[in-house]
Amino acid sequence: MKRQLYSINKYSIGIILVLMITGCHAGRFIIWNFADIRDHKKFAKIDLEIDESKTFKFQETDGNVFVKPTFTSKKDSTSHPSLEQFLKNTKTVAFLVIRNDSILYEKYLYGRDTAALVPSFSAAKSVVSALVGIAIAEGHIDSIQDFITKYIPELPSDPFGKITIEHLLNMRSGLDFKEEYFNPFGHVAKFYYGTNLRKFTKQLKAKEAPGKTFEYISVNTQLLGWAVEEATGQNLVDYLEEKIWKPLGMETPASWSIDSRKQKLAKAFCCLNATARDFAKFGRLYLNRGDWNGKQIIPERWVVESSKFNGGGYKYQWWKVDKESYAAIGFLGQYIYINPNQNLIMIRLGKQQKTNWERVFRTIAKLN
Repeated sequence: MKRQLYSINKYSIGIILVLMITGCHAGRFIIWNFADIRDHKKFAKIDLEIDESKTFKFQETDGNVFVKPTFTSKKDSTSHPSLEQFLKNTKTVAFLVIRNDSILYEKYLYGRDTAALVPSFSAAKSVVSALVGIAIAEGHIDSIQDFITKYIPELPSDPFGKITIEHLLNMRSGLDFKEEYFNPFGHVAKFYYGTNLRKFTKQLKAKEAPGKTFEYISVNTQLLGWAVEEATGQNLVDYLEEKIWKPLGMETPASWSIDSRKQKLAKAFCCLNATARDFAKFGRLYLNRGDWNGKQIIPERWVVESSKFNGGGYKYQWWKVDKESYAAIGFLGQYIYINPNQNLIMIRLGKQQKTNWERVFRTIAKLN
């Protein structure tokens, strides 16, 4: 998507600056001019620390050993001479292909390297799902059939009283939330640029009864993250650090953006900021059904259910790619692709999403 361009005069700039100072999300939307992969430097955040004594590293090969396909651009029907040129042309900043714990291909572009943090955008939703599964296994959450108000009692009973955790996991809450990315006064702008997610969330109304219709809306994941915090008594970021980040031996300190330093509520629907290799470790965890070198981090049943789509294209905050693969997917084309049959993980992080990356992943999977 092209970034919005605004023509504003000095008077307008003054108004916008006032809006920013007073905490208005619309002012930040206009000044920052739409979401991009530098946003982790703009927002308040909570850091994710690593445990250097447990660092896990994928095996590195002698350099890009897998078959390098030639790709055709859907937009202009021209052939790209190499995968590297294709990645450059598609504004990709990081691309990894990993099989059997070996990095078959790794490329960084546009000034990024192995230590560069990139926002996950909605790929973070799949991480929240994992934390829900862990919270259930630990007894903090009793069941996905529980109503969300059991864990967040401050939510008004209308419309939240009949919404279950399962409804939220599968994007069937029935809440009236418009997933519009270009409206500075819309719901997404309030969530992404706002400074009080609890307040915004409690103001929402119902569009229909929960369970009736699939509708991908970010508020569902935000509610899940909030519920995990209330159920565990821990900040979502601290819970992630304890249960996943440190046990998986992440290589680079990361962060998760929050709504404000005052509220400190993680933007659960987006905004986990990490490196390509560390995102790949999360993919490896799911590839191995929640097991990490002999320790069950996520219940195996939870991982199996997350990847069992039963004819649909979305389950437990994951997207189906084809009959043998699935992915965590974020805005601007952030992907954690998992193909269990081929023991294959692919990571794509980038600046734009004009490419059918599912097709690219399928092409590479067939060639290797």
